[in-house]
Amino acid sequence: MSIAANYLAEAASDALRRGRAVGVGSLAILSAELADADTLAALETRSRAGLIITARRAAVLNLANQIAAAAPDPEPVWVDRPDWLDLTGSRAVADPVLDLATPFKGPFRTRALASDTASARAAIALVKHAGLIPAVYAVPLAGAEIAVNCPSEAALALPASVARVHISSRARLPLANAEDTQVVAFRPDDGGPEHLALVIGNPDVSQPVLTRLHSSCLTGDVLGSLKCDCGPQLHAALAAIAQNPGGGILLYLQQEGRGIGLLNKLRAYALQDQGWDTVDANTRLGFEPDERDFSLAAAMFKALGVSNVALMTNNPLKVAGLATHGFTVSRVAHDMPPNPHNAAYLATKRDRQGHML
Repeated sequence: MSIAANYLAEAASDALRRGRAVGVGSLAILSAELADADTLAALETRSRAGLIITARRAAVLNLANQIAAAAPDPEPVWVDRPDWLDLTGSRAVADPVLDLATPFKGPFRTRALASDTASARAAIALVKHAGLIPAVYAVPLAGAEIAVNCPSEAALALPASVARVHISSRARLPLANAEDTQVVAFRPDDGGPEHLALVIGNPDVSQPVLTRLHSSCLTGDVLGSLKCDCGPQLHAALAAIAQNPGGGILLYLQQEGRGIGLLNKLRAYALQDQGWDTVDANTRLGFEPDERDFSLAAAMFKALGVSNVALMTNNPLKVAGLATHGFTVSRVAHDMPPNPHNAAYLATKRDRQGHML
């Protein structure tokens, strides 16, 4: 794929985050989350926009029994918008946080994507990459006013199947529990957020290195949220690596909310307040239970010369994710005691995601 096509996909994702219409394949699309009356009207100058949602969200809305919506993941679903399905109503279709406020949606009609299938899949890939709710308004591209136009195959390549990173900077960073620490900053080649490696002590990379993959959690790591176990896991891992005679490495990855982003994670929290568990909250939003890319961690470790890790985790997906990229992985148990606010969350991770708790 050309460099120009890759750039256009990134530019289209950025434009969607700014609430602008973009072209992808045969469609012009607009984020359902950020659309307002003016931007939707501008998109609909030639035809009424349909609403493209993920198959997971369509299943929540009981659309999977319609022939046009019966394709399995990852095929998205096109929902026609009759006159009664206005901006407010269609936003409730896209955003599950509004489900209880608008419980009687429909009846809906879906249409087969046919030749628009690749474009619809690419549209969902773009809004996911932008950290938006995975739903878009869509019209045929011909004649639509758009900010950026990118090929479907370029959008579907987001993120790359194998991440590429380079080291941007290094500095000494004494921590409260690990004074002998160096921070190594990585920039991914796809223009995404920066990630950090905390190298504690002087680990021998010819031997298994004690490591932790830690996905950023602003609410837990910084604000001290009791809804998860992220903050305690982070600080316990840093302390354990500092006490290890060989030191080790903690990767701090900007993959908030298992890869769905901070704002969508907060939407998932709102759904949990309505009674849904952490898995159902993600899938009601239209995401997979875990959207993280473990090739990113693999690329960072390789840049540090690490290929054999003793991984502090209770998540089998992390073990499998590194092993897939050629790493020798042994698991070191790493779990925190529950509190009254996260006991159900931890039980869901154990019972529905296979965490070894």
